[in-house]
Amino acid sequence: MHIVRVWDLPTRVFHWTLALAVPAMVVSGEIGGAWMEWHFRLGYAVLTLLLFRLGWGFVGGHWSRFGSFVRRPTDVWAYLRQAPAPASAPGHNPLGGYSVLAMLTMLACQAASGLMSDDEILSAGPLVHKASEALVRTMTYLHTGPVKYLLVFLLLLHLLAIAWYRFGKRQNLLGPMLLGDKVLEQSTIASRDDAGTRSLALLLALACAGAVAALLAWAR
Repeated sequence: MHIVRVWDLPTRVFHWTLALAVPAMVVSGEIGGAWMEWHFRLGYAVLTLLLFRLGWGFVGGHWSRFGSFVRRPTDVWAYLRQAPAPASAPGHNPLGGYSVLAMLTMLACQAASGLMSDDEILSAGPLVHKASEALVRTMTYLHTGPVKYLLVFLLLLHLLAIAWYRFGKRQNLLGPMLLGDKVLEQSTIASRDDAGTRSLALLLALACAGAVAALLAWAR
């Protein structure tokens, strides 16, 4: 058995920060009222995290890069049929890779639509006054309706998948995402996770936060 560093520290920090921010964002939006101030703050944080993950998908640790887990549709079909196919990666399996893309896409849609949403009572996104009335109505509908419900569905599906792998297939997915390492039968490429990559991640995170801050400043 081989212990391999699969998830680098920046990826793990991203994952667990997002796991806390998204439910809090959904709940604060449902409560409304004074909680909407926190809803907006959490939305900006999620947008920053998404920008970071987009960049980290190209320069991060090996198994965090999109090229390591975005597989061909034929690989996904073979995985679902349990037919002979390229061995599943130590990171995301072929189906899991597409579920990650789906989650990130829906979060991006929710964050983007929130910037131009208006409840016409107390709260309005920072870009409302820069968009047409028709676009604001569309974005508000998407943010409070289809996109939100689809996002909640994906979150629940994600939790069910973790439980299925833990109790049905006896595979612990949470342990490696907490500690970074995974026990494998064969040695494989490890994700780089040293002071250099962590410094790069910090610079990228600061740049993403700066980009979101610049967007908000422009919206004023």
